[in-house]
Amino acid sequence: MVRARFLAAVAVLPLLGLAACIPQVERPAGYGQLAPESRPQRPYRNPPAQRDTPPPRQGEAAPQDRSDDRPGRDTGEVTTLPAPRPAWEARQVRADAKTIPETTYVVQPGDTLSRVADRSGASLEAIARANDLESPYTIDAGERLSIPGGRYHQVRRGETGIAIARAYGVEWSRIVTANALVEPYVLRADQRVLIPDAPGGGRPSASERAQAFTLDIDDILTGGEPALASNQAPAKPIATPRRVLPSNAVVTGPARLASGGFLWPVDGRVVKRFGPGASGERNDGIKIAVPMSTPIHAAADGVVAYVGDGIAALGGLVIIKHGGGWTSVYGHASKLLVQRGQSVKRGQTVALSGDTGFADRPELHFELRKGRTPVDPTSQLPRS
Repeated sequence: MVRARFLAAVAVLPLLGLAACIPQVERPAGYGQLAPESRPQRPYRNPPAQRDTPPPRQGEAAPQDRSDDRPGRDTGEVTTLPAPRPAWEARQVRADAKTIPETTYVVQPGDTLSRVADRSGASLEAIARANDLESPYTIDAGERLSIPGGRYHQVRRGETGIAIARAYGVEWSRIVTANALVEPYVLRADQRVLIPDAPGGGRPSASERAQAFTLDIDDILTGGEPALASNQAPAKPIATPRRVLPSNAVVTGPARLASGGFLWPVDGRVVKRFGPGASGERNDGIKIAVPMSTPIHAAADGVVAYVGDGIAALGGLVIIKHGGGWTSVYGHASKLLVQRGQSVKRGQTVALSGDTGFADRPELHFELRKGRTPVDPTSQLPRS
């Protein structure tokens, strides 16, 4: 019996050592606390993922990890408060799209394009594109309209593009293309979106569904905001990380890029440049080597669109919308100092650098995007 317990204890030791070496991300103070008016009235259907370490009981201090005390390394703990659900997990999507055949519709007196869409089951935008109609979509009685067939999902308030894509096992980028969605990519309640068939037709395989669930920056930027009701306005930016917007709040960026352009988010050495790498991989930004816990500054005025670690490769991540189609991305952070929906100023500290995600060293992954297109940051930053 004693020998068996000894062997079991020895087997666990390597696992404990491995866990101690995994970089962790520290969230802002209060991260995960919903404002009183935004707390859900009933529990979510899908509980959040369980943590490896249970939170401390009330009155107890968080356990301290002393397993890695290398000089210069941030050994701060992830807060034990529950992280807020990403917007795309706040409302479950029912995959109840209706499939309609391709048909021709003869416009009746008093018809509007919206009424034609409701009668046919297709989306207003799809009918407009199929018939080369432009806003305000004027149609005449007796006119024959082509109704494009396909699977149409009717969006409900609070649903996000990412959640819709996951429900059908289709990559969100394919839905964006199929529906010709454009910035700011915020869906509307009761809008219909065309759901492309899975590759090869039929029900998607497990690997196809897994691929559809793999997030990237483009997904978050184009499919991360909840659908607005017709009488609902986007949330006003918050001024401090002490307040947390509810997951169903829609966050939009400024209308235009503030004067002054972009500044370098950190002072350091560029160790990986924009574009294809030596092994064929593509880098959508640059990697800047900096000491651990270096302050990371907002490259320009903007509104925080995302804070978290939902993209494994980038670890602690902040995304800021700047207006005019511009977005900046800050990855590998060890500590996150802002909240989704927070207004930030050029040069404001938004995070501390780290080696989280797939970082090779303490470094910052920094991107600039214009619309959906990554832009070489060095072409927009002051020359040092």
